[in-house]
Amino acid sequence: MKKSILPLVAVATTFSLIACSSSYSQNDNSMSGKDSMQTVELSPEALELKQAMRKLWSDHVIWTRQYIVAAVAGSPDAEAVANRLLKNQDDIGNAIVPYYGGDAGKRLGELLREHILIAVDLVAGAKAGDDTKMEDADARWHKNAEDIAIFLSTANPNNWSKEEMVHMLNEHLALTTQEAVARLEGNWTEDISTFDSIFIQALGMADGLSAGIIKQFPEKF
Repeated sequence: MKKSILPLVAVATTFSLIACSSSYSQNDNSMSGKDSMQTVELSPEALELKQAMRKLWSDHVIWTRQYIVAAVAGSPDAEAVANRLLKNQDDIGNAIVPYYGGDAGKRLGELLREHILIAVDLVAGAKAGDDTKMEDADARWHKNAEDIAIFLSTANPNNWSKEEMVHMLNEHLALTTQEAVARLEGNWTEDISTFDSIFIQALGMADGLSAGIIKQFPEKF
């Protein structure tokens, strides 16, 4: 097991250091963890969107964690947790429908479902110590992250650049990998502290997405 997961530890640690050193000092287009709207007085409509997006991305990382815990432990609720996690991806897709339409919402939901299903494969490979399965899942995971970044940057190019989306999503992948590795190794202190970082980063992603929508559709807010 140690041999299988060490490369992922190195990647996760690298991204974690990047996050700590730079994520919270970006400009107001940042998606990394700084509340990009904290100094702006929001309308009721904008505040509602911001809170809804935070709830969706909080659910995303909370249910991802619940799945990792269940899967690593071999708990019988793992499948039920995975199904709840998959529903969250549809919920995130539906959240953009009022702004980008039904087809876009469906597509984002599909991409995020793929993100979760690959994560399931990654955790299974790590638990089994299967290097080949892990490497394949990791490659597909990063390709999926790029696909999501392209989708978002195409929808809102002035506020969600592809480079920023890729960085944001890769940071999310790295932290989630670090969380899974810590859980597999029984490193409970790192497991918990990593989830704290994941949760903060998820709120940053949520705020960046809602800020981008508000800037792109000011007439709605």
